[in-house]
Amino acid sequence: MSFTYENDPNPFMTELRISSSLAYGSMSPKRLARLLASMFVFMLGVAFDRRACTYGADDLLALEAQAMKAAVARVAPSVLRIETFGNQQRAGTPLTSSRITSGVAVSEEGHILSSAFQFAGKPSSILVTLPTGKRAAAQIVARDLSRMLVLLKVTTEEKFTVPEIVPRAEMQVGQWTLAVGKTFDKDFPNRSVGILSAVNRIWGKAIQTDAKISPANYGGPLIDIEGRTLGILVPMSPQQQTEVAGAEWYDSGIGFAIPLADMMPYLEQLKGGKDLRPGLLGISLKSGDAYSLPAEIAAVQPKSPAYKVDLAVGDVIVAVDEQPVSRQVQLRHALGRHYAGDSVSLTVKRGEQRVTVSLKLVDRLAPYTHPFLGLLPARFHNPNQRGIEIRFVYPNSPAAEIGLHSGDRILAIADKDLNVPGDAYTILGSFEPGSTFTMSVVKAGRPETVSLTPTELPTQIPNALPLIQPLGNAADNPAPTGLIPVKLPEEPNECVALVPASYKQGMLHGLLVWLHPSGQFDQDRLVERWQRHCNDRHLILLMPQAANQKRWLPTEVDYVRKAIDEIRKAYRIDDTRIVVHGHQAGGALAYMLAFSQRDLIRGVAAVDAAIPRRLNLPANAPLQRLAIYAASEDEPPRASRAAEALQRLRDLRYPVTTRQTKGYLSEMQIDELVRWIDTLDRL
Repeated sequence: MSFTYENDPNPFMTELRISSSLAYGSMSPKRLARLLASMFVFMLGVAFDRRACTYGADDLLALEAQAMKAAVARVAPSVLRIETFGNQQRAGTPLTSSRITSGVAVSEEGHILSSAFQFAGKPSSILVTLPTGKRAAAQIVARDLSRMLVLLKVTTEEKFTVPEIVPRAEMQVGQWTLAVGKTFDKDFPNRSVGILSAVNRIWGKAIQTDAKISPANYGGPLIDIEGRTLGILVPMSPQQQTEVAGAEWYDSGIGFAIPLADMMPYLEQLKGGKDLRPGLLGISLKSGDAYSLPAEIAAVQPKSPAYKVDLAVGDVIVAVDEQPVSRQVQLRHALGRHYAGDSVSLTVKRGEQRVTVSLKLVDRLAPYTHPFLGLLPARFHNPNQRGIEIRFVYPNSPAAEIGLHSGDRILAIADKDLNVPGDAYTILGSFEPGSTFTMSVVKAGRPETVSLTPTELPTQIPNALPLIQPLGNAADNPAPTGLIPVKLPEEPNECVALVPASYKQGMLHGLLVWLHPSGQFDQDRLVERWQRHCNDRHLILLMPQAANQKRWLPTEVDYVRKAIDEIRKAYRIDDTRIVVHGHQAGGALAYMLAFSQRDLIRGVAAVDAAIPRRLNLPANAPLQRLAIYAASEDEPPRASRAAEALQRLRDLRYPVTTRQTKGYLSEMQIDELVRWIDTLDRL
């Protein structure tokens, strides 16, 4: 009985390989596991005998090694080596070499489950190495777009060996786990050892291990010490939902697997060619800390499953399928495991009553379009006055048609009182353009009740907007102004903020995050270009830099988010006017930030930048507004590709404003961009 560590040229990890002399060993995995437990108890009994303890420890390590080898040998016939050819990194640019991944047999007839990681590029051909050593063609039958798996079918007469599956109820945090793949050698599996860290991760979809997980074992099984399969190894992230999300954590001790026990009930659907998609309900919850707040509904999207069963704003979801829910995060976990087409039961608290409804989740919601009243709210709140004051009315808008003017106030929308603009955004999140509701207003000092039918948010930019005079004086301003260093101790990046001299604590300021193009960061030029606009329009300019100024890394999205959070702690930032603005590579990162940080970003302004091809574009959300300003050169073929991507955003009902430019924006275009930012709090 022997094993060796072998260095492999694969850059992802050095794996422990199983020698050919192991086979199954002289003991069954179950017997070895029981013997290991007995040895542990024995070791405790002789802990005070130093010589016995030393001997026992060596013996225990040998038994551990034997048990692990036997476990891997037991699952090995079910682990298949998969090669993909013709993966596309970019449109029209196929890779000439193959990619290798692993899969797990789930039927004797040749069905294999694998991670979607190596299949994101839509390979033109797939070959699987069979247990006999022969290679056979395979094709993708269906995809699981929630758990990021693919089901393959191999063209072969050979019978596959389906592994024994661990039931969910038997998974215990702290138990041994082994991550297995067949990436390096078609005959002998590679393995990585760890423990089961958690059993309910990624919103209930995955289990977690601290074994080294990487492309070297994606698609392979995570097994227990008896050689039974816990799940399929995948890269995953709680923030994103793509085939490659979470891959940046490889070999980090944070690895995930999709429990195979969860997948088997859906296997027949996958075999039939049906893709599995996340199940959608169609509600937005009250904003705040998801780990402490109850699951109170803040908006119900029209035409959604929730809308059809009469769930309402203010309802608090207290149970899903009779399982209690007390916090928003618990609701997300309860629904996260479900697919489109699944039926769920929800119990809500409505006032003093409890109401239970049944509904069927859907795979997509009708694209949501934000309604537009046609006005800009004032940016200060007078506690002695009810409602919100109007600072600007768009010409020819619904608000203008009913005779509203600057200085008038809106007291209520659809019989719901308003105190701050945020109340209006929440109420309007349950309406669509074309719906009619009543508003209580004060026009020229006289209270009135009026009816209004909103239109869509406009993409045109007003030619002029009134400046806002700041409240208070310099003595009321304890925060420093000018160029302020923003340093995060754990990050190598440099960052500075330009806080205008006009900054006053009594007024909310917009935040413009500048993301520089590769190799180009000129702080003096930025200050010269933006200082006047920051003073006049009450903006703070945040200027983070890439750790390597030659290029931004996708992982630096997290750094920029931290820098934004840091400046929000120090200054009063208007949450409706947080904009990421970038040029070229900085513009691409701006898109990544905007669509991955939907809870924070309200505008993205990209110049001469393409939307990354594999970026997940989520549906427009009622309570998470996002507007797009895109400027680019009108030269093929880049212009046509950019136009196609922007049309996708329009189809998702995002408001998209486009401009043509040569290089970066002209001074006139910057003036217009500043006005665009100034309108992001529109109602």
